Amino acid sequence: MIPVMEFRQFSEQQPAFRVLKPWWDVFTDYLSVIMLMIGVFGCTLQVMQDKIICLPQRILSPPENTSEVDVKSLLLLQSNISAVPREMTGLKTDLDLQQYSFINQMCYEKALHWYAKYFPYLVLIHTLVFMVCSNFWFKFPGSSSKIERFISMLGKCFDSPWTTRALSEVSGENPEEKDHKKSAMTRSNIAVSPGEGSLEKTQSLRSIPEKIVVEKPSASVLDKKEGEQAKALFEKVKKFRLHVEEGDILYLMYVRQTVFKVIKFLLIIAYNSSLVNEVRNRVRCEVEIQDMTGYKDFECNHTMAHLFSKLSYCYLCLVAVYGLTSLYTSYWLFYRSLKEYSFEYVRQETGINDIPDVKNDFAFMLHMIDQYDPLYSKRFAVFLSEVSENKLKQLNLNHDWTAEKLRQRLQTNINNRLELQLFMLPGLPDTVFELTELQSLKLEIINNVTIPASVSQLKDLQELSLYQCSLKLHTSATSFLKENLKALRVKFDDNRELPNWIYGMRNLEELYLTGSLSHDASKNIVLESLRELKCLKTLSVKSNLSKIPQSIVDVSSHLQRLYLHNDGTKLVMLNNLKKMSYLIELELVRCDLERIPHAIFSLTNLQEIDLKENHLRSIEEIISFQHLRKLTCLKLWYNCIMYIPEHIKKLGSLERLYFSHNKIEILPSHLFLCNKLRYLDMSNNDIRFIPPEIGVLQSLQYFSVTCNKIENLPDELFFCKKLKTLKLGKNSLSILSPKISYLALLTYLDLKGNHFEVLPQELGCCRALKHSGLVVEETLFETLPSDVRDQMTAE
Repeated sequence: MIPVMEFRQFSEQQPAFRVLKPWWDVFTDYLSVIMLMIGVFGCTLQVMQDKIICLPQRILSPPENTSEVDVKSLLLLQSNISAVPREMTGLKTDLDLQQYSFINQMCYEKALHWYAKYFPYLVLIHTLVFMVCSNFWFKFPGSSSKIERFISMLGKCFDSPWTTRALSEVSGENPEEKDHKKSAMTRSNIAVSPGEGSLEKTQSLRSIPEKIVVEKPSASVLDKKEGEQAKALFEKVKKFRLHVEEGDILYLMYVRQTVFKVIKFLLIIAYNSSLVNEVRNRVRCEVEIQDMTGYKDFECNHTMAHLFSKLSYCYLCLVAVYGLTSLYTSYWLFYRSLKEYSFEYVRQETGINDIPDVKNDFAFMLHMIDQYDPLYSKRFAVFLSEVSENKLKQLNLNHDWTAEKLRQRLQTNINNRLELQLFMLPGLPDTVFELTELQSLKLEIINNVTIPASVSQLKDLQELSLYQCSLKLHTSATSFLKENLKALRVKFDDNRELPNWIYGMRNLEELYLTGSLSHDASKNIVLESLRELKCLKTLSVKSNLSKIPQSIVDVSSHLQRLYLHNDGTKLVMLNNLKKMSYLIELELVRCDLERIPHAIFSLTNLQEIDLKENHLRSIEEIISFQHLRKLTCLKLWYNCIMYIPEHIKKLGSLERLYFSHNKIEILPSHLFLCNKLRYLDMSNNDIRFIPPEIGVLQSLQYFSVTCNKIENLPDELFFCKKLKTLKLGKNSLSILSPKISYLALLTYLDLKGNHFEVLPQELGCCRALKHSGLVVEETLFETLPSDVRDQMTAE
């Protein structure tokens, strides 16, 4: 006999899959087990007992001329004879056992209806098909992998401590409200008996928050390991959702197997109801075996006909119930929108408003889960929420970045402010706001940053740098920064990284913007009006502007420093510069300028001009700079200037002059009529000769002619006794005058890359010059007297 347990593999999958079995699937599984038992029982009887028993049929026909009286007298005589005691003998057929077996087998094959013969096998086959069909989507390769991954994630999400914490904390419920809800729910449970309540009263999502509140004490503290596990779950759920929402194979597989079960149910009912009456006890058999047995007609008894008849009716009833359940399943599948799933009720209850609705196979599996227990969907929804994910990331971030660790990263920046730099973090640690001594905060490549109200604890915060960060401000944080922020640096690639709140920083003094800007909103990011920045004094824009935006002109009445770095894009229409009459410093770097803009000449308050990395060839317009009485610094480096015009002598207020990286061949003597020069950089040109008039520059402290073609130095150079830095490297010099001793204040001397054979011992008179400040080949340094070398190497 075959044990029924051997067939469990057809109906059962992994125990975890039960969450995807709604009540109708569980019910039909039990029906299948009962039908399977009927089939196995019938097959067992077929094997173990005789199937049919047959006897030959002998026909006695009286003679035709025998009258009715003779027949009666014959019967009376037989009855009298039978009254006489004699040995009982049956009707002899002269057949042996083998012949009877042969007759039984022949009549079973020829006379017994096929339905009566194969009924138990049909039941067994149909039931096995039902079982396989009910669980086919759990085994089909295209769907089983998705189901296994979903069940695995579902269990982890359900048991995760983060789920409990998120549902209790993100909802924003206070303890009093929770206690009130809990007591109200207890009273409602007492008032409604288990049998009376519908699904909404017993196992709906309304009962879930109270369960969470009960669990909350055990999940109040989330350790680092649990946080990392929850973080991994968020990533898995996100990727799984993207993968599963692309198709609807699970839905189609379940619909197809349900439709197949309905069709099979109709087929079974149709042919079984018409053939069930063919199962009879007595069967007449007529087979042509007279030459072997002497008989042709037989009367047979189907030994299991009575039992099979009852089993067939019972089987029909079970199939009918099974079919009606399948019809209900079909109704549920086709008359409900199962390819869309809304978390609206969960959003309302938990307060997690960003839980997205899902579609296709993801939605279908959640509908199936709801039939098992709606609590699963609610706890799973936590891992679909970006708010919940960000809160978890924040918690993990706070674990990793303690206040002590952050304090160790504090450094003083170039503006002499105590600065904290954070790079490529998943968020902004809350512990940052515990560093009350912080003056500058620099954030690089950090997405979805929200500065909370706790930023007000940083009383000394004055500078904020945002490099490719999408940042949002809490309302209280905006108010605090409006009052305290003095310097803001923003580097952006898209519109999200250029926050709108910068236009309201009314006390901002310095604004540095780096990114692609345009005056056309359809093309790029537009810089809105800066009119509200009443205190703005310094504005730096590194972009690709074709003209100066009106937003910059809006602050011309109080702007003092304007830095435009244009990344090689030609800057035209510079007439707006005339309106910036209060400018002290102006930088037009890489603006593809070929001439000095005339608009600059009207900026009478200018003290520093930088025209670096343009395409200036002629600077004859420099004569107009004589009207800029306050001009002290002129930077014309990294251009294509061929010569210095004579008019430069009229810039008597110049103190710093940069002509490096040009194509200047002659250093004109009239340049040295700018006798206030303290800094002169002529490096990386084609200069061959230094005029002796250089000795006029008695205020000169820095002089560089590195990378030129100079062969001799005039003695007058050493009359510039205030020189501290002298760079003569990479020229064609062969002799250094002993008058170098006149430069007593010299601290840095570059002689490397020349043709010197020996250094003068008079270098020892330069008391401030040390070995670290003397840039020269080591072999050449060894030519100095030992006492001079010792003096230079001494601390």
